[in-house]
Amino acid sequence: MGDDFYAIIKLISGEEILSLVCVDETNDQPIIILHSPVVMNMINHPGGASYVKVKAWIELADDDMFVLQYDRILTITECRDEKIISIYDRYVQESHDDTIRFKTNNINGKVPINQTMGYISTVEDARKKLEDIFKLNIKES
Repeated sequence: MGDDFYAIIKLISGEEILSLVCVDETNDQPIIILHSPVVMNMINHPGGASYVKVKAWIELADDDMFVLQYDRILTITECRDEKIISIYDRYVQESHDDTIRFKTNNINGKVPINQTMGYISTVEDARKKLEDIFKLNIKES
């Protein structure tokens, strides 16, 4: 097996993927081993800001290693762009981080309700206010 390198691969299906790649040429037909392949898309906003959207190439898979044969590849190039590599590495690291972070003030996983969640009052307080409004004598003009 060869050394690992970051590669951008254009498949015959039209997909463009970025992955850490290792080429296995031990058999008659060489294969490419992909580690955590992703699809990256540039998103340009009208204000001039640009963002990169990253998502898994195969979203429902449990594995992070995939085998690809050469006949499925249109072209492949080594990626040396440090920004793209750092975005990829950060995505891979965060996708493998299985820890769930809770706020320290939550007790037993319960989230306190506040007004931004739609909490205005209790049912009893709302009923009292509506009854008071209904009992008002409003004179029509």
